[in-house]
Amino acid sequence: MEKVLVVDDELSMREFLEIMLLNEGYSVVTAENGGEALKILEKEPVDLIITDIRMNGIDGLQVLKKSKEINPNTIVIMISAYASAETAVQAMKEGAYDYLPKPFKLKEIKKVIREALNSRKPSAEERSSRDILHFGLLVGESPQMHKVYDLIRRVASTPSNILLTGESGTGKELIARAIHQESDRKDGPFVAVNCGGMPENLMESELFGYKKGAFTGATSTKPGLVEAAKGGTLFLDEIGELSTPLQVKLLRLIQEKTYKMVGGTEDIKADVRFISATNQDLEQKIIKGSFREDLYYRLNVIHIRIPPLRERTGDIPLLAQYFLEKYSRQFGKEIRKISTYALDILKGYNFPGNVRELENIIERSVALESSNIVLPDSLTLSAYKKSKTTELIDPGQIVLPREGLNLDDFLAGIEKELLAQALSISQGTKQKAAELLGISLRSLRYRLAKYGLSSEDD
Repeated sequence: MEKVLVVDDELSMREFLEIMLLNEGYSVVTAENGGEALKILEKEPVDLIITDIRMNGIDGLQVLKKSKEINPNTIVIMISAYASAETAVQAMKEGAYDYLPKPFKLKEIKKVIREALNSRKPSAEERSSRDILHFGLLVGESPQMHKVYDLIRRVASTPSNILLTGESGTGKELIARAIHQESDRKDGPFVAVNCGGMPENLMESELFGYKKGAFTGATSTKPGLVEAAKGGTLFLDEIGELSTPLQVKLLRLIQEKTYKMVGGTEDIKADVRFISATNQDLEQKIIKGSFREDLYYRLNVIHIRIPPLRERTGDIPLLAQYFLEKYSRQFGKEIRKISTYALDILKGYNFPGNVRELENIIERSVALESSNIVLPDSLTLSAYKKSKTTELIDPGQIVLPREGLNLDDFLAGIEKELLAQALSISQGTKQKAAELLGISLRSLRYRLAKYGLSSEDD
């Protein structure tokens, strides 16, 4: 039976944690201050310590440091209603497993304790991000992604053309590569073409190649990307950006599996499998006359929609950990995890840039983090804060009534509504609500009391 030491100078908190831990099947000892905790540690080993940071005399940081001297393998979780970001960073540098601001939810603390104790087991330590990769490329365990994986397996071996749709940053090219990797063309090349990345005339010569003398500067014959993809897969990204004349030539290529080089007269056989991708609504473009209907149906034999990250929030911890390991190796750092609080912030974010945006956030966090765990202060979420504000209040949509208004009352109403929403999103956790609003915990408490939104003082 795993033993847990609870250290807190508040009797109610000690009793709360003791009852919860006993119900979960752990052996529990408690201490009302740091000095008592150290005496216990000198007499008996424990597997996990849950300690408040702010205590009179020997504080939680001293308990953490001393416990690591006695037994480096002891796991320590820090809790506090008053700890600053600097204190949290210091705790992580000293080897704390995680930091939880008070008040925390029962489900939350149970999850952290379970993960902390599981991290001691060899099976958990041996598990790496590679264990949750699918097709060696894709990360995600959500039901939505498993549907995508199932489609990949079912369609990869067919010669049918595939259209991938999804928002920017969802990983459409990775899906295309996974299909290629699972197909009988996997030993052939995978050639990606950005249909919106170059002018029309250049796009044609790049795609089909050109003959010597076809235009000024064509001093020799050069094969195109269709030839480069021979025996493999041609991935047409941003297909919705293709010009109308090129749509006609692409339609001929797909229908007849032949093409002509720029400046050439002979038909060349094309031996490629077509996968296209777009973040646009091609059916709307057909209605507007900017995309050919016959080409659409040729491309869209099999349709795979890639869900945005906000529809599979359960994958955020997996993806974040994957990117954490990737950039920790790349930057030569030993950052082992993302704090529970930081993960909660990520899970509450809308991610308009999807997986690509999450990767950028984690890369910046690893670059900025000075401890061995990613804390909320390392998450550069300025775009997040701006997006939330602009979604809620568009200054251009605010209209001043002809009869005027009381500005103080109007602004107070907005402030009260935002406070209520922050408390709802954070499930009543005031530290998290303050973080969502970009204010201090003390400022949040003042504002809650001002509007009568607080019935307790944590």
